[in-house]
Amino acid sequence: MSCACLLVTACGSAKAGTAVPNGEDAAAYVSAKFAKTLKSLSDQFGGIEDRKSVLDTFARFDDKKINSTVTAVQLGRPPARLAKNHSNRDSNEYLDTYHPANSPVEYMLLGPVYASLAPTHWVSMPYTAGDLSECFWAGAQEVCKMLGAVSDSIDQGRAAKSANSKADGSLELIADVTLGAFIDNRVVVFPNSILSQITAEMKAQALRTRIELDPKGRLTEIEMTGTISGGGHEVEIKEHYRLDGTASQNDLPKVPDPADVTVLPDSAAVSDFYARMGEIQNR
Repeated sequence: MSCACLLVTACGSAKAGTAVPNGEDAAAYVSAKFAKTLKSLSDQFGGIEDRKSVLDTFARFDDKKINSTVTAVQLGRPPARLAKNHSNRDSNEYLDTYHPANSPVEYMLLGPVYASLAPTHWVSMPYTAGDLSECFWAGAQEVCKMLGAVSDSIDQGRAAKSANSKADGSLELIADVTLGAFIDNRVVVFPNSILSQITAEMKAQALRTRIELDPKGRLTEIEMTGTISGGGHEVEIKEHYRLDGTASQNDLPKVPDPADVTVLPDSAAVSDFYARMGEIQNR
């Protein structure tokens, strides 16, 4: 899910050349100017701006890894939405989700790894997210979670490292986000077998977090990185969201041919489909 359109009023008022506190003063600046806004960002996602975004996710616990890229498009009012979730380790492992504007169904394109789930390339299922916030959309979901982790860390008294106003009026924030906040906000969902091995000491350690806001105060980039060790284990995180140009109709696929679509007509069929998908993913 993407949050590029959202105004962060407090920082949007910064002008080019404005002195922004750095170093130790940055913590107070962030707390005073951004904490409340960070908490409410998810609620402000209205799906009213066109955007293209890229989210790269790399997470490693010892020798177990997740490495994927989600490219997302939101276009029109009401919006059509496309999210392509592709593994960077196996080119055959991908799931593309497409909801045409106002469509009563959403479509999913199955990569070869998931071909056994249906006799066609696509499946369709009832679209039930119409009244939900944009944070439930695959193109923006992780961004909402990342911002939630930032907000929680600020509430926990973690200090910002710097807040720098650039010549063009954009703003860069560097802050600490605890691994615990990252996990609690489910930015990456670790299985219980891994969570049980991540110690409290590890959760208290921090990921370096960089947030970029354009001169209008809109979020354009957020990145969390770090390697954390403890209890004989190591966690490595590289989570990076960024805008990727201007969305256009050419970025959206055509509605699939009905002959190439397996219809999942109700919640029972959808639940069965995702259960079988989970079995494939857990192999």
